[in-house]
Amino acid sequence: MRQPFIAGNWKMFKTVHETVVHVKELRVLVKDVQGVEIVIAPPATALHAAAEAARNSNIAVAGQNCHWERDGAFTGEVSARMVREAGAEYVILGHSERRTLFGETDLDVHRKLQAALTEDLVPIVCIGETLDQRDRQETLTVLDQQIQRGLDGVAAEQIAAMVLAYEPVWAIGTGRNATSEQAGGSARPHPAASAVVVRRRGRRALPRHLRRQRETRQHRQPAGAARCGRGAGGRRQSGCGRLRADRGCGRGLRYTRRLRLCFITFLSPSTSSPASS
Repeated sequence: MRQPFIAGNWKMFKTVHETVVHVKELRVLVKDVQGVEIVIAPPATALHAAAEAARNSNIAVAGQNCHWERDGAFTGEVSARMVREAGAEYVILGHSERRTLFGETDLDVHRKLQAALTEDLVPIVCIGETLDQRDRQETLTVLDQQIQRGLDGVAAEQIAAMVLAYEPVWAIGTGRNATSEQAGGSARPHPAASAVVVRRRGRRALPRHLRRQRETRQHRQPAGAARCGRGAGGRRQSGCGRLRADRGCGRGLRYTRRLRLCFITFLSPSTSSPASS
């Protein structure tokens, strides 16, 4: 069973003092919680204070963003090295607000992803379609593009370390909520995102229980037909209904089995209910 992942994105809320008070209260509430990854993402100004307040607890800290350059004349930006030095273990990349309000592109996400991996940060890569794109039945196309461009050239062992967060932009402040079938529940990823990952990264990139579900739905192999086996090609072999990996299914896919693909609702510290992610 996959371990649930809960991330609290604080956005532009809380001063350093408020952050410390909140983290101290939170660590008492969750100190006995097991089998769940708990991550908070305070503003950059409070990253170090949050990390210190969460020290020796089951709470990890994430940056809300980072720049792809190590340093330079980029006023107002924070590098991945700075985020890591402040005490963060994770960093959120490609958040919908970054994409829509600040014009962040898939190429920008890719650059930031490479920078985060270089600094040993765990990337939380956000993908998701807007309401208009969903109404035009473009969900898979949009997710496909975001994953293909955002994760292009990333090694299998690096993919294993990251979190891929399906963030339905159309369900944020629109009055249209994701159903349990769309969200797949708290323990399984969105089916659209699953389909894209299978197409781009191979069936074994999915959690084990989803791989079994997909195999059950595939057509049974006709008698005498050759099995897929391991090898390159990324195509369906004649007479077989199973999908092979896009780039071969050799040693690297042992790592992609651990890719954490999840439907994430980022929680806001200012309210008691899930806020717009």
